[in-house]
Amino acid sequence: MLLSLPLAGCLTSDDSSGPTTFTGDRGVDNQPVPTNSRAQILAFMRTYLNDPVGVREAAIAEPVQRTVGGRLRYVVCLRYSARDTDGNYRPSRERGIVFVDGRLDRILENATEPCGGASYGPFAELEKMTR
Repeated sequence: MLLSLPLAGCLTSDDSSGPTTFTGDRGVDNQPVPTNSRAQILAFMRTYLNDPVGVREAAIAEPVQRTVGGRLRYVVCLRYSARDTDGNYRPSRERGIVFVDGRLDRILENATEPCGGASYGPFAELEKMTR
């Protein structure tokens, strides 16, 4: 019980102007631009994909600020075609990668709105992934 008291202080907002978070982020517009987003995405995709080898049509957009869940976040849009468990390729899919405080936070399965109008460039590193 005594151990939980110091930890409870970590969960409170410092100025009561926003919700309680672990990072202290209250959705303000001063989010840092993710500087190593490609490396973070590659590391994540190795675990996210059933078979990370042989990804095709990989493309990535530069990080842009979008409102996600009512908070301003940096989103990196990603398009790729991955191999399914039976060895066949799925149609190309679009995902949004959300960053909080410069770190990869989560993936948006439905990225139609945050990635609308994104300008994609090649993402060869994703196509060259190995296990």
